[in-house]
Amino acid sequence: METPGSQSSLHRANLERVVRAVRLAGSLTQAEIARTTGLSAATVSNIVRELKDGGTVEVTPTSAGGRRARSVSLSGDAGIVIGVDFGHTHLRVAIGNLAHQVLAEEAEPLDVDASAAQGFDRAEELVERLVAATGVDRTKVAGVGLGVPGPIDVESGTLGSTSILPGWTGTKPAEEMGRRLGVRVHVDNDANLGALGELVWGSGRGVKDLAYIKVASGVGAGLVIDGKIYRGPGGTAGEIGHITLDESGPVCRCGNRGCLETFTAARYVLPLLESSHGTGLTMESVVRLARDGDPGCRRVIADVGRHIGSGVANLCNLLNPSRVVLGGDLAEAGELVLGPIRESVGRYAIPSAARQLSVLPGALGGRAEVLGALALALSEMGDSTLLDGSLSAVAPAFT
Repeated sequence: METPGSQSSLHRANLERVVRAVRLAGSLTQAEIARTTGLSAATVSNIVRELKDGGTVEVTPTSAGGRRARSVSLSGDAGIVIGVDFGHTHLRVAIGNLAHQVLAEEAEPLDVDASAAQGFDRAEELVERLVAATGVDRTKVAGVGLGVPGPIDVESGTLGSTSILPGWTGTKPAEEMGRRLGVRVHVDNDANLGALGELVWGSGRGVKDLAYIKVASGVGAGLVIDGKIYRGPGGTAGEIGHITLDESGPVCRCGNRGCLETFTAARYVLPLLESSHGTGLTMESVVRLARDGDPGCRRVIADVGRHIGSGVANLCNLLNPSRVVLGGDLAEAGELVLGPIRESVGRYAIPSAARQLSVLPGALGGRAEVLGALALALSEMGDSTLLDGSLSAVAPAFT
C-alpha cells in the first residue's frame, strides 16, 4: 500500500502524468512531455523507459527542429475507444486505439423522423460490426464517446429540446447506449465534439483556446478554454445561434426574434434561393454552386458569413479566443465565407482581440464530430488502469 507523499506514491503520480500527457496528445517527443508535465528531462527519460519495458508505450525515432528525437505514444494494443455521432441525416461510428489511430470508420443515412430506439438499434449494430471487423479483443474497449445534435443536461444526462431529432427529446443517450454496449459512455453535443475533434486532429492543433462554429440545421459553438471544453453549469454554453442580431427579425424556434440562427441556418437561408433556383437545394449544393461562380449563391454565402462574423465578434469581445474554426458544409466555401466573417470581426470586435484571432476552415469536414467523440472517450478514461494493464476496471466489456 502506497503512503501519500512517499517516494513510491510520487513515482506513481509521475507515471500517470506522463501517460495522461501522451494519451491526450496522441504522441509527444520526450522534450514535449517534459514541457507538458513540468518534469525534468532525466525523469521523463526514466519513466518512458519504464513504460516501454512494461508495454504501455511505444517509442519511435522522429525529428524535432531538425534534430533527432523519440516520439512516444501509447501502445497500439493497449486499448480501443469508440466514437458514435448522431447527426441530422446520418449515423457515423469510428473505432480508434489509444495512440489516436483510427482503425475503422463507417457512416450510413439516418432518418430524422426515426424513433430514438431505432437510432440506438442502428448504432449498436454498426458498433458491433466495426469492432468485429477490426478483430480487436472486446475486453480492450476503454470507453465510448457519443455525440447528439442538441443540448445535454450536465446533471441528468437528458437530451433537451431539439428540432433536429424531435423524437429524442427527454431521452438519456449515454445511459441507453451504455446499457446496450455494457461499457461506460460519455455524451456531448455535436458542436462540442466538433471542437474536440479539430483540437486534437484538425485546425485547432497547437492552441488551447478556440471556438468551433457549426452551421447546419442549427448554429452552435463548441468553446475550448485552456485546452478544455467549456460547457457551463447547465451544459448550454456556446449557443451562439441565439445571439440577437435584429429585434424585429424573423421569429426563431427559441421564441425570440432575429437570432443569428434565423440569418444563417440552412432552413432559413435555402428558401431565399427557391425563386431563382427551385426547391431541393441543400447547403452543400449552394456552396458548390457558389464556388462555381453562381452570383445568387455567392451573395447568400457572403451574407451568411457577415452574420456569423457578428456573432464571432461577440465571442472575441467576451472570451478573446485565438482561433475560430468553421465547420459543417459551409466551411467548404472557403474564402467566400471566411472573408466576410473576418470583415465583420474587424468591424465589430475590439481591435486587439480581432488582431489576435485567426479564422480557419475545419480540416476534418463531416468527420469532426465522430473524431471528437473518440477524443471525448480518450479524455475521460483513467490512467491507472493502463498502468495496471487492465481495462476491466473501467467498465465491463460489451458482449
